[in-house]
Amino acid sequence: MTDFDPDHDPAAETALSEQWRALLARHATTACAIDRELGEAFGLGVSEFELLERLREFEQEKPGGGERAQTLAGTVHLSQSAFSRLVARMEKAGLVRRTHCVDDRRGIYIALTDEGRERHRRARPVHRRILAETLGPESPERPERPERPED
Repeated sequence: MTDFDPDHDPAAETALSEQWRALLARHATTACAIDRELGEAFGLGVSEFELLERLREFEQEKPGGGERAQTLAGTVHLSQSAFSRLVARMEKAGLVRRTHCVDDRRGIYIALTDEGRERHRRARPVHRRILAETLGPESPERPERPERPED
């Protein structure tokens, strides 16, 4: 952790605040575009797509049984209750399935269904296009990084 003193360097504080606001704006722009386009075309929002994406990545690393819910919850940046609701919605939609861990009945595994895999496959190019448009080097949304004043 740094010993940042805003009273000592107000210009640096202003630059930091501007960077923070730019980051928030880029996140909001990107998330809204993903929600809008993936929602209209595939019935997926940011969180739904992210869970499908993470499950697909885990599936490619170790094919077969899915991933522990506890592990997945930490990768999609949701509270435990929001994650549980997300999984329930996606299970109801036929995109994922839940199973109990054989070794520990309290443990729950979440895996893609064929429909979840297919929906991810179709949505992925749109998701990547949105990322390129909103986060890529040529993006009009990408602000110039404010220069830090010389001390």
